[in-house]
Amino acid sequence: MSKMYEITVKGSFCGAHSLRYYRGKCEALHGHNWGVEVTVYGKSLDKTGMLMDFTVLKARLGKIIAALDHKHLNEVAFFKKQNPTSENIARHIHARLSPLIKKKMKVCVEETDSSRASYTAGP
Repeated sequence: MSKMYEITVKGSFCGAHSLRYYRGKCEALHGHNWGVEVTVYGKSLDKTGMLMDFTVLKARLGKIIAALDHKHLNEVAFFKKQNPTSENIARHIHARLSPLIKKKMKVCVEETDSSRASYTAGP
């Protein structure tokens, strides 16, 4: 395994969704307080000795999740075609954050204390 540095920031948002094509109680409109965790990976540090400034990463994540906060996610453009599952929420956040970070990263979305989904991709 190659050596990598990683940093992680956390955020959260509240929102509602209903799962299409699902048979069970989650097909009805319901809400969560989603936790979001972003981990950025890299092999080298900048001249300050950082992989990335926590403050910058947290601010960029904050802008993205602010657009989801207190929304009915099924009505957000991305989720009109994609089912607003935790997996797709993680992918959506990753897609929005990736051009701003330009590093390998993993986005985890937690909808309950015991249920989380992750999406990983990178340059």
